[in-house]
Amino acid sequence: MGFISSAPAEVMPKTDATAAGPEMSTPKVDAQEEPKVEPKEPPKDLVLKRDAQCTACHDESDAPELLAIGKTMHGTAADSRTPTCTTCHGASEQHVHKPKNTTVRPKPDHLFSGKRIDAVEDRNGVCLECHDKDANRSHWEGSTHQSRGVACTSCHEIHTAHDKVRDKLTQAEVCFSCHKEQRSQVNKPSHHPIMEGKMACSDCHNSHGSIGPKLMKRDSVNETCYTCHMEKRGPFVHEHEPVGEDCTICHNPHGTTAESMLKMRPPFLCQSCHTPHLSLQSSLVGQVPPSPNSPGWWNGAAITQGQGCVNCHSEIHGSNNPGFVNPAPQSLLR
Repeated sequence: MGFISSAPAEVMPKTDATAAGPEMSTPKVDAQEEPKVEPKEPPKDLVLKRDAQCTACHDESDAPELLAIGKTMHGTAADSRTPTCTTCHGASEQHVHKPKNTTVRPKPDHLFSGKRIDAVEDRNGVCLECHDKDANRSHWEGSTHQSRGVACTSCHEIHTAHDKVRDKLTQAEVCFSCHKEQRSQVNKPSHHPIMEGKMACSDCHNSHGSIGPKLMKRDSVNETCYTCHMEKRGPFVHEHEPVGEDCTICHNPHGTTAESMLKMRPPFLCQSCHTPHLSLQSSLVGQVPPSPNSPGWWNGAAITQGQGCVNCHSEIHGSNNPGFVNPAPQSLLR
């Protein structure tokens, strides 16, 4: 048998891991904490009330020209009548929330520019939802512009601080884009001061419709002219019939080459209705015309050589002279 020593075996010191038991034999590892996700702040309105769902994308970097609506009447935040984006363009759910199975984002419900052209009546209907209560637009239905398919946005610019058609200096250029003939007329020597910016087309015409002819603002051409030319209204004791009927019988209000915007210079304009007479009527002075063979004072050229009927008939729009005055006031003399 072998010898067994009675000396005690050397005891190895226990480590912290072994002292803790078998279940704690591996170092403790703390569980990794998940990063905190802060709630995304909802987009804020930039210009109009409740425009955040649109301006979240269409902001200064995407379409800064659209934000200019804040400088217009449609962007007056203090006015309760101010529309929002969806008032004009519709809720546009498909545009805001792009469907997953589509590659191109659908357009808004109502689009007024770009490649997509909605029906004119649909586009105008959006505007008339608010503007049909305005007395200036009460005759839009059936008007010349409405019946010919003119859209509101054909003349007006909404997302801009300067709507050209609402400025006297630039309004005519908008109208001339269709009315080419009138562009030529207002540049003639005798014209209303439209190109000078002192008048605008809307001073005489209501482009949204009227009961007068040619979209005149008043019931007739004459009533429209009388708003500025009050002295021509009368009534006169002795009236010139064409004056009371229609000013445009003699005048072209957009412009002509004859003075006072006459369609022709006198005496040719007058002679389109009146038979030419002598430069001095024999019936007024008790004379009789000489014989044809006599040189006398009859000369047809005297009527046309620089002579104007208004040299004598100065009160061409009407006269109030009493009937016993000589020469006869019926001839519209002073």
